[in-house]
Amino acid sequence: MGCLKNVTRSIFLTIVVVGFIAFGSQGWIKDSINNFMHPTHDTVLERAQKVGDFSKIDKEFEIEKAAGLMGYNAVVAEHKASGQKMVVVDTGKKQPVLTTQDLQASDVEERIKKAISKFKYQSAAIEEFHVTDKGTMKSYGQTVPYVKFRAKVKKLPVGEISGIISIVTDENGNDKILVSANQGERYSQLISNEFFKEIK
Repeated sequence: MGCLKNVTRSIFLTIVVVGFIAFGSQGWIKDSINNFMHPTHDTVLERAQKVGDFSKIDKEFEIEKAAGLMGYNAVVAEHKASGQKMVVVDTGKKQPVLTTQDLQASDVEERIKKAISKFKYQSAAIEEFHVTDKGTMKSYGQTVPYVKFRAKVKKLPVGEISGIISIVTDENGNDKILVSANQGERYSQLISNEFFKEIK
């Protein structure tokens, strides 16, 4: 049972990091069957409300997708001017993939690499993953830790990405995984801060 739990955790973490790239680059299973057959922007916003209150985000951000998959709800947004992507995944009451304690641990890079190595994704894979910094930001009305990373992605044209991974527990006890990334050196923490601080 513990082995299955660890495999599930590693699959989910890899889906978050690699799936993040796939959302923006590879057609995420033909855009999850064309986002359930072309939902309207209002439908996307309605689905996003299952993950959090996005009503206060600035108009420079656009909610692109909001969908449920394997019991998880996810929202993908883009900063229109820079192309930076933000993903919020609600893991619900499931066993956490990562915890805030993991992000604050001295071996966080190894914990993330170990989880990623357990899952092989056919369309994309993380070839290298390095934690480059740690910090805190605001989201869901709390100060939350994050780790900044740099990674090389193989089998996709994006090459190298940089960004952050953060975790927050909402007022209902549900864990949310927050990811923001951009290609190469174009990642901006200021953009991430502006987006995530407005989610409640």
